[in-house]
Amino acid sequence: MKIVVAVAFILILGSLASALFFLMRDKGKSNRTVQALAMRVGFSIALFLLILLAYKLGYIKPTGIPMR
Repeated sequence: MKIVVAVAFILILGSLASALFFLMRDKGKSNRTVQALAMRVGFSIALFLLILLAYKLGYIKPTGIPMR
């Protein structure tokens, strides 16, 4: 599960980086920046739903903050 979450974070960061690249290169003349940011939002929502599903199926368990 840790690998899946790490890959999802890499995809989110890669999409954000590509949006910055398109923003700087296209100077607002195309919609590639909007598409890259929309993909980032999609990846973020998918990661959130994946974490919820993994919790429901028992793949991950809450540990909480240990109190002393």
